[in-house]
Amino acid sequence: MLTRFKIGHYTDLEKATGCTVIIPPENNVTSAAARGASPGSREYALLSPKRKISQVNAIVLTGGSAFGLNCAHGVMEGLKESDIGYQTNYGIVPIVPAAVIFDKNLGDAAAYPTGENAKLALKEAQYENWLVGNVGAGTGASVGKWRVMPYAIKGGTGIAQKVHNGVRALALTVVNAVGDILDYDRKILAGALLENGSFAAADNPFIHWDAVKIGLAENTVLTVVMTNAILAKQQAHFIAERAHHGIARRIEPSHTNYDGDISFVSSSQEVEANLDLLSALVVSAVEESVINGIKSAETLLGVRAWKDINK
Repeated sequence: MLTRFKIGHYTDLEKATGCTVIIPPENNVTSAAARGASPGSREYALLSPKRKISQVNAIVLTGGSAFGLNCAHGVMEGLKESDIGYQTNYGIVPIVPAAVIFDKNLGDAAAYPTGENAKLALKEAQYENWLVGNVGAGTGASVGKWRVMPYAIKGGTGIAQKVHNGVRALALTVVNAVGDILDYDRKILAGALLENGSFAAADNPFIHWDAVKIGLAENTVLTVVMTNAILAKQQAHFIAERAHHGIARRIEPSHTNYDGDISFVSSSQEVEANLDLLSALVVSAVEESVINGIKSAETLLGVRAWKDINK
């Protein structure tokens, strides 16, 4: 695993929500790209290659829809207490972009992670953190919601890493999609179920668009790609765009009017890398992290997990 990035989680299994904090190393270069019509974010505009700031102090992924965005403020306060942030003439301002998923359709609809919860995740952040499944921002995640929640399957937080000739790409993905998850053979791995337990779209993928109630349960897939490749901010944005290819390959449909998928790319600036090689590693890591998020999830509050359906 990339050893210069810390990951911390706050998890509330009773209310089915949580948040994840990622701490990149100093002098990182970070950008992001969004797809779908319904993203929820904070400081996303700052990550555009047109903006001058390239280094961030933390990245926050959270449940709770827009309410969860206040987690970023809690992380800002925690970082400021440690004198970490962008130095101005009038004090330190930590740079903490954040993105949310909609998880109010599972657990307590009134619940959301708070700034204090995010401070706990920040305090728990550590290197080599491989926790997956019902943890952090993926605690209340679910997939296959195009037939609405009673037919959905549990999603979660997934991690995967790809390495080639010293170039590393690690993806942490919160899998929370309106669509179904496809395995590498393009067959449905997890998705909307019929009453008999079979997958509703198994024989016809276009049936997704016949569902009158599609989108009533909001969604969003979030991924953070961590790499040791040396990147300019424009190149980091290029890689963030490519990360969405991994989402699109494994989720059908993806990037819809009912999704607000966001990919972050953060580089520790250590090794030279061919941009197309890095793109390939990133797409593969994102694909595998999506599958890992499904296979590692646990049944929660009546929403069945892949591992229980496939016993």
